[in-house]
Amino acid sequence: MPRPSIVLLILLALAGSAAAQDTKNCGAPTAIGDGWSVATPAQAGLDVGVLCGLDKFLTQWPAANIHAVVAARHGKLALERYYNGRDERFDSGLIGQVAFKPETKHDLRSISKSVVSLLVGIALGEGLFPPLDSPVLDALPDYADLRTPERSRITFRHLLTMTPGIAWDETYVPSGDAANSSLRMRVAVDPVRYVLEQPIVAPAGEVFVYSGGTTTLLAAVLVRTTGRRLDEYAREKLFGPLDISDFEWMQLWTTREPSAAAGVRLRPRDLAKLGQLMLADGVWNGRQVLPKGWAGESMQPRIGTDGLYYFGYQWWLGRTFVRGHSYQWAAGRGYGGQALYIQPDLGLVVSINSGHYSAPNSRLQRIIPPAIFNRVIMPAAKD
Repeated sequence: MPRPSIVLLILLALAGSAAAQDTKNCGAPTAIGDGWSVATPAQAGLDVGVLCGLDKFLTQWPAANIHAVVAARHGKLALERYYNGRDERFDSGLIGQVAFKPETKHDLRSISKSVVSLLVGIALGEGLFPPLDSPVLDALPDYADLRTPERSRITFRHLLTMTPGIAWDETYVPSGDAANSSLRMRVAVDPVRYVLEQPIVAPAGEVFVYSGGTTTLLAAVLVRTTGRRLDEYAREKLFGPLDISDFEWMQLWTTREPSAAAGVRLRPRDLAKLGQLMLADGVWNGRQVLPKGWAGESMQPRIGTDGLYYFGYQWWLGRTFVRGHSYQWAAGRGYGGQALYIQPDLGLVVSINSGHYSAPNSRLQRIIPPAIFNRVIMPAAKD
């Protein structure tokens, strides 16, 4: 067998060195001047050996279509992994194959609901939003003709917890079906009226029903009380203070107003900033962006959902078992496999973007993003 050439030996040595470096800094992010302090996974107390198994972990699902996984720990961005995959934009269809990078924006879908909850907190802190236990209809005088004793009992706290008691189905009816409540709201000439005129099927505050209609009503009142478009208020009061300059808020077809329930598009590392904001009681780089206490209040369990999760103020609440311990977390979740996890005990924030929009792979949105968090990121976080 001929001896390897000197050039080949050098190339092999360089390859081995690169592999060793990849193992040492698997997924280490790069500082790009966007407000994040960065650290290697090891510096942040993340087990590099576990994190480097992420790609292999994803090979279990040939149709995984994961686009981005970003994690921060103790206030520093510590993991950033991007992939290639097919993507779509909200209400405008297929984009096609995308090579995702740190600067690539992604749909948040229903994590937009959690964004609206943050804006409600900001407006409350400014004295520009009604008290949470006041009737919603009192703030919407244009719809006084819809007032009934039952509707008059619906408060803003009921909207935040998705317990207004109105008939709604955007969970079990397919998203493109004409009977889907969310779709019918989006094509309505007056989406606010569409939501308010739905039949009352339960006393307010007693039953959780997942509803983008609740978010639409919150946004409608935000617009009225702040005097600003939803995206403009978000730019000034939330995204700007978080050093987020590159964002989109997709519009409803009929009103051309921002789609409160599903329209936000952010870069994955900017999505993680929202989680860090919640983790730090509303502070970002020394600036109080949310009123003190709003993050904690938002992440308090308010109502049970399906037996597995609780719900706060437009945030999901659950728990993960790792190494014999139970860790509670809050999460924003969006259609197609978008997720933002906040785990206070470990100082952990994880954002995940995916493309599980269409059958038969849409079922993967309930499997793969939670598995990444529960079986890779959480086990990697050293106590």
